[in-house]
Amino acid sequence: MAKGRDDPHNTIAAENRKARFNYHINETFEAGIMLTGTEVKSLRGGKATIGESYAGEKNGEIWLVNAYIPEYLEANRFNHTPKRPRKLLLHKRQVNRLAAAVQREGMTLVPLKIYFNEKGRAKVELALAKGKNVADKRETEKKRDWDRERARVMREKG
Repeated sequence: MAKGRDDPHNTIAAENRKARFNYHINETFEAGIMLTGTEVKSLRGGKATIGESYAGEKNGEIWLVNAYIPEYLEANRFNHTPKRPRKLLLHKRQVNRLAAAVQREGMTLVPLKIYFNEKGRAKVELALAKGKNVADKRETEKKRDWDRERARVMREKG
């Protein structure tokens, strides 16, 4: 059977849509994420938000901070804390490289999306990014508006 959009193992659980507007994305990485059972069940419900979250280095490990995964309602007393820091699983060489880029070059680690891969494992798409200033954001908005206008004119000409 072909895997399509309805496949439960290949779905996006949370997406940071403003990240590409607020940051210049240099590189993206795929990282595993350490979750408890109730967090996985809650993620499959699709109510998580990563809009205000970021990743940071602590004690030689990369942690996802401020990501909101709501409590799983059916778990009663075995539930998790919604905004707890979660460890990201990366190779040691990647951790060292990312930590060095954040410290030396002033870059930021921004999660772009949390999704489930083909094997059903939760993954985080992490971007090494640099923040945009107001002028860059204005330029991005102008380009987006122009592209939309150009597409509308091309449709009318047919």
